[in-house]
Amino acid sequence: MRVLHIITGLGVGGAEQQLRLLVRHLPAQCDVITLTDPGQVAEGLAADGVRVTHVPMRGNRDVAALFRLTGQIRAGRYDLVHTHLYRACVYGRIAARLAGVRAVVATEHSLCATRLEGRTLNAGIRALYLATERLGRVTVAVSPTVAALLRRWGVPDGRIHVVPNGLDADRFRFDEVSRKEARAFYGLPEDAYVVGGIGRLVPAKRFDVVVRAVARMPGDTRLLLAGSGPEEEALRRTVRELGIADRVVLAGDLPYLPDPRGDAPDMATLLSAMDVLAAPGTDETFGLAVLEALAAGLPVLYTTAPALEDLPPHTAPGARRLTGGAEEFARELLRLRAAGPGERAVPDVVRHYGIERTSRQLMDVYTAVLSGTTWK
Repeated sequence: MRVLHIITGLGVGGAEQQLRLLVRHLPAQCDVITLTDPGQVAEGLAADGVRVTHVPMRGNRDVAALFRLTGQIRAGRYDLVHTHLYRACVYGRIAARLAGVRAVVATEHSLCATRLEGRTLNAGIRALYLATERLGRVTVAVSPTVAALLRRWGVPDGRIHVVPNGLDADRFRFDEVSRKEARAFYGLPEDAYVVGGIGRLVPAKRFDVVVRAVARMPGDTRLLLAGSGPEEEALRRTVRELGIADRVVLAGDLPYLPDPRGDAPDMATLLSAMDVLAAPGTDETFGLAVLEALAAGLPVLYTTAPALEDLPPHTAPGARRLTGGAEEFARELLRLRAAGPGERAVPDVVRHYGIERTSRQLMDVYTAVLSGTTWK
């Protein structure tokens, strides 16, 4: 089976990293096209032996790019086209149909109640999305929460299929050597209590809540925050105003898999350096960082994580949902610190979202689409 994945960009991000992980595990011959930003994940895919093509698109009105994309699809003689993220889903579905490919699947990674991939939803975005959604066969939602939003938008229930994000749990298993190496790399004392945060530095992630919570904690508490984004300077300003610049490390974007060309820690190594993960974001569509932290045996304080909320609470005993601000997070962080380190046990929820299971579910979708099977 020849499958073409089309994605808006391949910079560091959850959907982009998930695509790389899926391609590694899908029993199909996969190529990838990116419309913008052939960045760090594109390099990783190429290192994995995946053919990555950049079809540059200069904005949502670049019609010429649509025809270039159509030509690439036609030349590849693909059995199925799978699109990811808004721009790729809109233009990829059109291009696939123009190229004569009717087996088209789209994954909706980032639809929230009021935003889509960070942009505020409006009638125009919704109308264009729904018009092009009809050109595909199935829209995959990464959680039941996203599936419910798609139904509310007007996507027919029979065209929606839930395939959750997958996790390579063994990669994130706690490692004492990695802990020491990462702490040494970032200048963190071995005996410090390290609060972690992972994600795009955007308002919806609410990392300012974690910064203010850490400022309320004892002086040997550190914050290790991985990610980049438009809120970085505002966070740095808050850190300076609170007088905790020497207690905060902004690590920037990190690879999810080891980079043989660099010496910076990857995400799994970073998680081993932490004592707890704080995830106060309010617009999560899945909660992959929360799952990765649980796979590393960390306790987690979170505000929104559909991956956990869609399963019984006993599957993730190390996770606690908080709905307040910095004071509540600080109080719970102090409680966890006083309780001391746990045994780094991996909860059942992590096994539920294994990448092998996700890839099998997605292959079932591909097979059904190619055979003309109707869902439900």
